[in-house]
Amino acid sequence: MKIFRNPAGLQKWAKARRRAGAKIALVPTMGYLHEGHLSLIAKAKAKGADEIVVSVFVNPVQFGPNEDYAAYPRDEKADLAKCRAAGATAVFFPTPANMYLDAHSTYVVEERLSQGLCGARRPGHFRGVCTVVAKLFNLVSPDFAVFGQKDYQQAQVIKRMVRDLNFGIEIVVAPIVREPSGLARSSRNTYLSADERARALAISRTLREVKAGRIKTVAAAAKAIARAGLKVDYVECVDAKTLEPRRRIAKGCCVLAAAYAGKTRLIDNVVV
Repeated sequence: MKIFRNPAGLQKWAKARRRAGAKIALVPTMGYLHEGHLSLIAKAKAKGADEIVVSVFVNPVQFGPNEDYAAYPRDEKADLAKCRAAGATAVFFPTPANMYLDAHSTYVVEERLSQGLCGARRPGHFRGVCTVVAKLFNLVSPDFAVFGQKDYQQAQVIKRMVRDLNFGIEIVVAPIVREPSGLARSSRNTYLSADERARALAISRTLREVKAGRIKTVAAAAKAIARAGLKVDYVECVDAKTLEPRRRIAKGCCVLAAAYAGKTRLIDNVVV
């Protein structure tokens, strides 16, 4: 497994592998890898990638001024071991300084799908996501890239960016991986106390009820989550493809929820 820290080195290697006819997959992550991330590597392997590049980068540009950039969990040694065991063939560990040069002033902005949901609550977040992912695409030139469904809005925004800017890269969205309790896997789950973790189960439990048709409105879903002692950021129903708001929960929509367990913001979703 190759380890790159310099963007130029990664780009040179990726170009050589493409010239040799290799099929390249990219798995962008912020590190502190868990079973959800490893499922993305497994998905890339199952699709027949010759090279699976995992990027590990806590991207400062997608964090707001009062968010958890400094506190975000990091463990390079463990991440490397997990990538190697999962079958990644290359890992990219850039630094903010070599991803964003002095006086960096170019950003990528998607102006439609990024406006609501998390985009409305985290101004500038998707500008940071699109910019870093576009940079990774330019460095690696993958045949396809794998993202997780837990970050549903992010996946749709990236799909739109790829379409609109003619990247010619297939975007693969892998299913949500959950803890045995049902809680969606997230690096931020490490922030949770035992009590907060127990309360957080209300999010996935409520979304299961939505999918089963036993909870029929987003207002009822929000109340169910709040009753567990969580602070609801939003519960919304949108078209699964366009992210346009839907008046009622029906087939072809996605119901997304964001809520705080203590200070930890958790997200989850279900496609109806």
